[in-house]
Amino acid sequence: MLTERQELILKTIINNFTQTHDPVGSKTVMNQLPIKVSSATIRNEMALLEDKGLIEKTHLSSGRLPSTEGYRYYLDNLVEPLRLPASVYDRIMLQFSQPFHQVNEIVQEAAKILSNLTNYTAFAEGPESNSLTITGFRIVPLVNRQVMAILVTSDGNVHSQVYRLPYNIGGDEVEKAVRMLNDELVGKTLNEINPSSLSQDLSEKFGLHHITELIELVEDVVKEATSEQMYVDGQLNLLNNSSLSDASSLKSLYELLGHEDIVSNLMTNVMNSSDSHSPIRVSLGSELSNDLLKDYSLLTAEYSVGSYGKGIIALLGPNNMPYSQVIGLLEYFRNELAKKLLEYYGRFK
Repeated sequence: MLTERQELILKTIINNFTQTHDPVGSKTVMNQLPIKVSSATIRNEMALLEDKGLIEKTHLSSGRLPSTEGYRYYLDNLVEPLRLPASVYDRIMLQFSQPFHQVNEIVQEAAKILSNLTNYTAFAEGPESNSLTITGFRIVPLVNRQVMAILVTSDGNVHSQVYRLPYNIGGDEVEKAVRMLNDELVGKTLNEINPSSLSQDLSEKFGLHHITELIELVEDVVKEATSEQMYVDGQLNLLNNSSLSDASSLKSLYELLGHEDIVSNLMTNVMNSSDSHSPIRVSLGSELSNDLLKDYSLLTAEYSVGSYGKGIIALLGPNNMPYSQVIGLLEYFRNELAKKLLEYYGRFK
């Protein structure tokens, strides 16, 4: 652990570097410290901080930069979330005040709001769907034997998939199957549906031919309904903070955001790997599992919607981001998102 004076100096260096992105010298620290200390004492303390690996000297000036270890010490011991300006509160409330017709619309808007407020890349994952029940199932004919399977869940979300039916399945058989499927599906949670046993039960009970093909429709649309939808906004913002110079690395960095499973696992791992009980977790680039993200930090926040489950929001930005402001934003925003979702779910009680 550092002395109180060393902590003040480290905090001053990080705050100054966040604002200017320039190395910080002892004179700057002396002028900004809340206590009176001589420049010689500050230089000695900065040398000790450098020996501890918390700050680094650059080759271009006598100033110091915070190191990864310095940022980690700051985040674990010194960072203090800042209260947001009133204009930011108003902006969040305004964008959340629009009418939403599905949960996914709210979650998608959350990613957009976070990205717009920070100019970083934002991620939002909806709450778990374990408690959702099925309220209706339909198969709507389109053209050329194409049909759309539609599944409606208790949160008002509509999930659909388009298929082409085999020629040996007739319209009457489809209608009969839909009636029977509704009897079997409505009122059950998504996790209670077992397509294999469902196919066997319907075949035995109702003697439906080719029921396997129709069950496949149900299986696919249920999978779509239970998959956690990940929304990303502000992808190009990630490139603004990149130190990558070659086109192939920039392309790989951008493509990384298109892999929802990778991003989702990254966020989940951050939430699970930390011993902290804080709802906001920060992983510096060197702590992330992908070398393309070495110059970035991932801030992850969990939000709870009561019995409807938990979701995750996250921001990916530069290592030298203003952590106090961003953590303060995420703390407020996760609660507002939860309130908006609870308000939405309340319409279906």
